[in-house]
Amino acid sequence: MTVELLPETERLLQEEIQLAHFASLDEVIVKAVHALREKSSPPAASSAATHETLYSLLSQPPFAGSDLNLDRQNHYPKPIDL
Repeated sequence: MTVELLPETERLLQEEIQLAHFASLDEVIVKAVHALREKSSPPAASSAATHETLYSLLSQPPFAGSDLNLDRQNHYPKPIDL
């Protein structure tokens, strides 16, 4: 495959290789494609990540200092009326 690059783009790529951020042009392209795929695909949300995000949200302004109890509560069985 033949790819034509603008002189500025070629200069940027050569700088990255010379600075030892990448070993080759191929490595730069592979990393760039992976970064684009990662950026364009929605992150997989896990329950732990969702909990941490919610906790972080409620721990910062405007909720911070509002005396919200963010500790997990034990659920005790309801008493039965006889």
